[in-house]
Amino acid sequence: MTTFTRRLLLAFTCIVFPLSTGVAHGQASSASGLDLSLIDRGADPCVDFYKYACGGWTANHPIPADRSAWGRGEELQERNNALLRKILETAAAARDPLTQQIGDYYASCMDESAIDARGARPLDAALKKIAAFSSVRELPSLLAELHTMGVGAFFSFGAESDFKNASMIMAIADQGGLGLPDRDYYFRDDAKSVELRTQYVEHVGKMYGLLGPGLGDSAAAAATVMRIETALAKDAFDAVKRRDPSAVYHKLSRAEVQALTPSFDWSQYFKGVGAASIDAVNVTEPEFFKAFDALAKSTPIADVRTYLRWQLVHASAAVLSAPFVNENFHFYSTTLMGVQELRPRWKRCVQYTDSDLGEALGQAFVRETFPPRAKEDTLKMVRELETSLEQDIQGLSWMSDTTKQAAIVKLHAIANKIGYPDKWRDYSALKIVRGDALGNSQRANIFEFHRQMNRIGKPLDKGEWEMTPPTVNAYYHPLQNNINFPAGILQPPFFTTGADPAVNYGGAGAIIGHELTHGFDDEGRQFDAQGNLKDWWTPEDSKAFDERAACVVDEYSGFTAVDEVKVNGKLTLGENAADNGGTRIALMAYLATLTPATLATTSTLDGYTPEQRFFVGYGQSWCENSRPERERMLAQTNPHAPARYRVNGVISNMPEFQKAFACKPDAPMVRANACRVW
Repeated sequence: MTTFTRRLLLAFTCIVFPLSTGVAHGQASSASGLDLSLIDRGADPCVDFYKYACGGWTANHPIPADRSAWGRGEELQERNNALLRKILETAAAARDPLTQQIGDYYASCMDESAIDARGARPLDAALKKIAAFSSVRELPSLLAELHTMGVGAFFSFGAESDFKNASMIMAIADQGGLGLPDRDYYFRDDAKSVELRTQYVEHVGKMYGLLGPGLGDSAAAAATVMRIETALAKDAFDAVKRRDPSAVYHKLSRAEVQALTPSFDWSQYFKGVGAASIDAVNVTEPEFFKAFDALAKSTPIADVRTYLRWQLVHASAAVLSAPFVNENFHFYSTTLMGVQELRPRWKRCVQYTDSDLGEALGQAFVRETFPPRAKEDTLKMVRELETSLEQDIQGLSWMSDTTKQAAIVKLHAIANKIGYPDKWRDYSALKIVRGDALGNSQRANIFEFHRQMNRIGKPLDKGEWEMTPPTVNAYYHPLQNNINFPAGILQPPFFTTGADPAVNYGGAGAIIGHELTHGFDDEGRQFDAQGNLKDWWTPEDSKAFDERAACVVDEYSGFTAVDEVKVNGKLTLGENAADNGGTRIALMAYLATLTPATLATTSTLDGYTPEQRFFVGYGQSWCENSRPERERMLAQTNPHAPARYRVNGVISNMPEFQKAFACKPDAPMVRANACRVW
């Protein structure tokens, strides 16, 4: 997956949540399938429903020392990881030709003594090329090589659908080159941000020093890196602006791209990345690239070398020797996220193998975890949610018939991808060498980068996935108008075949509804049924949508993420709208399944009505403990609200919840001016 595609999916579509509901392994069962031990009986659901649904869980599940957060989804991912470890250890020992790549990759990653013995030597070849760099005219070729290896210096480059002709793949150049999580980190003037920048400069200096004594003063090098990155950040879009698809679509011809950056020879760069025939590029942020061109031209060559060395070691740190791993962990995990301990090596190596060989590893994972019925049951629920969303659209009083018809056309066109790809990726051209951990990582990056470059100028392959099968997540892709549910999420306890439908609809159903609603949120609504960036709304309906969306922005902007930091209602609008709409249509779909016969046996289970079980199931899917450092960082960079507001923010807008729990009109979980888009 390209860097830009990762950013696109994060900004537009991913659910990014603790993903489980129902009874977890090893917990007492109940008639409804709810885990009643998670409930805080001392809490009032009409005062704080999240505390009511999750208080028992949060009190008894402290965050492990090697985590920044611990939630129901992390529990599920841990079980997945344990299975993946078993698969990989078997593959590493067996030397079976069918699994040799993943086995050799994992074994190389696990060989800590060999990795430590090499120190920084695996970077020698790239460092020599950076040292030989002597003129700005050579920068395009050098950047092409570094980008191909996965080093994100100055900007990122990849392949993605043309926003206005989504059936075709084109080149895309995006802002990049920063070591801090977001461009705003370079400019905030509050005390914590100032301190964090100081800590970042110290981190860069320490990492630079680990490369060896022959590269000059590491503190001076760190100051140089900070100066260059701050200059890049100055002309980069902030996270809110990047959520506007129209703002990041600028299709330029080859000649126009060259005119934008006269000092940077794009022909040389295109040749270097193996895509010499590129004729057009989506330059997401032209002003950023103008600034990059001026910066590259005016910065002393020695300083550019310093910056490139930092970007190289930054990109490689996770698979280098222990001093690099530990310093990288100290800043990015401890300082930024509050994590106290480095994860065990096997967990990291499972993650890296999944990242680089995910569809090879995924085949073994699917064989052990994903029976055909899981796909059938998921598709059945998806179709029921689609029916509910269509009914919801038809019933909207604020939308004209013209826009309703276009919305329903788009809804009917949404493709459903469940479990795993129909055609597995072929990794036979990727050379994995047992005993060469960094080399394997770099060759995997090169393999994926070249795969992306080979897509440019060709029709979209609608069968490709952007997540690997073991992933505990789901996403909607606006440029492909499809929803995607990897096998990693479609298993107990998240989705339990035969469990009380109220619980499954409150968990899995709300997530399916969330992804469907993304097609019609503030970003998704700008794309048509074919995935093209095209306005299909009447002006009056657009205005009505914006008015309702503003209500959601205001609601969530009033929530406190941590300390003095508020939730960014504009940044989180798309996800909040999807949470609200998705939960509403999931409830509609569930209620549509109820018949007199089912109500006769399920009208009350474990003391809860069907509607109450639905809402408790929804709330319990979000149970989570999170470190304050993580909450601060996510509030500044992530398009998702904190878990407690993904529960309380939603149910306080739903009269159905208030009726189910007999909440008084002035209760905290009852909004006087409830927000509703869908």
